[in-house]
Amino acid sequence: MDDRPDELDANAVAGLVQELRRGTVVLGCLCVLTEPRYGYALLATLEQAGLAVDANTLYPLLRRLEKQGLLTSEWNTDEARPRKFYVVSPLGSRVREALAAEWADLNRHLDTVIQGVKP
Repeated sequence: MDDRPDELDANAVAGLVQELRRGTVVLGCLCVLTEPRYGYALLATLEQAGLAVDANTLYPLLRRLEKQGLLTSEWNTDEARPRKFYVVSPLGSRVREALAAEWADLNRHLDTVIQGVKP
């Protein structure tokens, strides 16, 4: 039996899982950054919560969210190694609430579809 079709299926699933997780990282960041954190601490917190994110994905995301006004940042130079701390802005808090409500709604509908129950 040829293992190649299973390998292709695994690759296809991995790509789709990556797509599925992409939006959850934004919501995860907005939820965790209610208190100031620097990038590495945010990575560790997200990973502990089961949302593993690559640093090469997270740092550009943080810059984008800051540019969109959803996060603010401040450099802490008190220690030998300066660190940029991020925290959710008032706009980011409102967006977080809207995204969390949308997530709950989508989750409820998907659970219905996955279980095969008609709405």
